[in-house]
Formats: sequence, structure tokens, C-alpha cells
Amino acid sequence: MPSAYALWVGQADILQVAPDELSVPLRGVIVGESEYTLHCNVGEGGDFDIYKHLILAVEQDSRAGVLVN
Repeated sequence: MPSAYALWVGQADILQVAPDELSVPLRGVIVGESEYTLHCNVGEGGDFDIYKHLILAVEQDSRAGVLVN
């Protein structure tokens, strides 16, 4: 059975993350996952792993294809 995050792998998305009582949006691309973490790429900011239990929601990043001069 595929995980709940399998649909989002490779797409530009926004993770709503709650490390404590604070909710923070993280914009990036999910590039992989393990049993307990998601591996994400945030462009030039690098890659990071985030624990799945901290993720409240995943949504498509509608601004991902927008170019600004």
C-alpha cells in the first residue's frame, strides 16, 4: 500500500509543519521518504529531513512556476 505522501513526491508543495505550538509553512519538493521522515529539497537552501509526525498538511504550491523579473 502506498504511503499518504507518495502522491506528493516530485511536486512543488507546501508542508504545514508544527514543531511545537507554532505552525510553519515550508515550501519545497518532497524527493523521498523513509518510515518516519520525508526528505525534502528547498532549492538553493539545500535538502532536509523532517519527521512525519510534525506535518499537519501538504498542499500544492501554486506559485512554483511563477517567474519574477
